[in-house]
Amino acid sequence: MSQSAEETSTEPAACATHKAGFERVLWEVPSGRIEEKRRTEDRPGHPSREISVLGVPLSPSAGGRVMVRRDFLQGLLWFLSSILLSRNGVKRAMASTNGKTAADAAGSGESTIEGYDPSKHRYAMGIDIDKCIGCNRCVEACTTENDVPEEPFFTRTWVERYVIERDKSVHVETIGDGRAMPKEKIEEATILRSFFVPKLCNQCENPPCVQVCPVGATFSTDDGVVLIDSERCIGCGYCIQACPYGARYLHPKTRTADKCTFCYHRLVKEMLPACVEVCPTGARLFGDLKNRASRLVRFERSNRIHVLKPGLNTHPKVYYANLDGEVR
Repeated sequence: MSQSAEETSTEPAACATHKAGFERVLWEVPSGRIEEKRRTEDRPGHPSREISVLGVPLSPSAGGRVMVRRDFLQGLLWFLSSILLSRNGVKRAMASTNGKTAADAAGSGESTIEGYDPSKHRYAMGIDIDKCIGCNRCVEACTTENDVPEEPFFTRTWVERYVIERDKSVHVETIGDGRAMPKEKIEEATILRSFFVPKLCNQCENPPCVQVCPVGATFSTDDGVVLIDSERCIGCGYCIQACPYGARYLHPKTRTADKCTFCYHRLVKEMLPACVEVCPTGARLFGDLKNRASRLVRFERSNRIHVLKPGLNTHPKVYYANLDGEVR
């Protein structure tokens, strides 16, 4: 009886001593460090020591707690996912404004027609050499429509006159508007044949100008037209040198590259290019390669088609019928 009473009396004293010791431990060790130690020891195979970012613990003023491996990995995953989401958002924004950007780059302040989808079209031009009379109305219409400088040697489209003599010599000159120096007069009796060849940007499938542009100012649209973003162009002239058809020039006022755009601001409103619309003989025609009822598709079927400089593998989209082999 006395032994049990003695044990009962000593239990409260032992509990008090244990409690006092535990409180001293809590006072000496910060509660945050105990929480972190428990968190790391709960996972099997995980080292019990804490790991800080770059091996440097945060100061109390910067957060007061050391970052462990799990927090670091979670933050890293969040950072990477935010980068991917931002990139996708930029791409969607560019895609949503692609039509308007293309129209503005072509020199138009107006937006495209409602419901216009560039991916449903593939534009190209056909030229019948036998029908061209060298009237130069196409050049004049292009100059007016696209505000091309009036000075010589600045043009988006031009017409060349080829004269082949009986001795197989070939003479080439650009006609109209004083764009070429006067040529030596050729005796009519020595001429074997003569013809006119309209030329312009060939809107290549593999455009060298797009490849060399250092800032991406030259680009191809989904409907097959090569355009220039004048706000991005820096006027370096790389694209002018890379074009094998001599179809580009540096605008004397804006100091940016310029060329034929198939009058893109008219295409997106279902209108023909200005040069096609004014041609009196129908030497130029325009159409959509994805539309089997297009005049251009019929033009391809009924004529032997040639392109300029086929060996360069640029795949031009300006098709010539009845083209002489001397044309370059």
